[in-house]
Amino acid sequence: MTASGVLIVDKPAGITSAAVVARVKRLLGARKVGHAGTLDPMATGVLVLCVGDATKIAGYLLADDKAYDGELELGVATDTLDADGTVTARDADGAARVTRALLVDAMAALTGDIDQVPPMYSALKQSGVRLHALARAGVEVDRPPRRVRVDRFELLAFEPPRARFSVDCSKGTYVRSLVRDIGAALGCGAHLTALRRTRSGAFDVSRARPPEEATAADLLPMADALGHVPAVVVPADEVRRVTDGLRIAWTRVGEGEPPSLARLMSADGKLLALARVEGGNLRYERVFPPGSGREG
Repeated sequence: MTASGVLIVDKPAGITSAAVVARVKRLLGARKVGHAGTLDPMATGVLVLCVGDATKIAGYLLADDKAYDGELELGVATDTLDADGTVTARDADGAARVTRALLVDAMAALTGDIDQVPPMYSALKQSGVRLHALARAGVEVDRPPRRVRVDRFELLAFEPPRARFSVDCSKGTYVRSLVRDIGAALGCGAHLTALRRTRSGAFDVSRARPPEEATAADLLPMADALGHVPAVVVPADEVRRVTDGLRIAWTRVGEGEPPSLARLMSADGKLLALARVEGGNLRYERVFPPGSGREG
């Protein structure tokens, strides 16, 4: 059995998330490696990879909030909304009129629950076709705005026409689109020139490793990676029923009001299953047979 677990990678600039996945797959000799949220080629920082059996929990790591440090340039707009794109407009005079106070106010207006139009150059699909494929074919389509949440949008430094910032936001927020909307609000246009993801859910960049240095010893056990999910220790006489996926009343494994999602654990710390409670009984979302998620 090959190693399984969650790997926190510090993605370098200039390569795709898929290329990082392929590199880690070769290094670890893993048959399956997936990611819990991509980064654009230009971006660096936290990329959460799921190796082996851990690909089964990727969906439970996607819903986490993110944190980024970035840089924008005022007065220049591009088709991709970042520095990798083609310049579509310039307004140096307009950018020169932007003060620190105006920039701070524009950021504040994009804080909280907002409706955001995703970029054309994105992996979202419309009528079954990726938006970036349409964009490369010269086709632009209307994109319905999506509700996202920006908890913090802070200006770190302003050296016109460039500004450095930090942002905490919900899953699905496009920082490139935030920068585009900053430029629109200030009337001069803007694009993203650098982006680094410093946190994805509970995974901080301080624990991330360059992909070329990854080893099996760096893999987090699935139970640890799912630490944000409330843990319930299953009584020893019910463990077999859980790993067999059999119907069990919540009261036989837990007490009080059940969490929306429970991480069912054995007394010796093994991950048995992920489950919800419906009609007073466990409804299993994932069951992990004995030995899964371990090196062998």
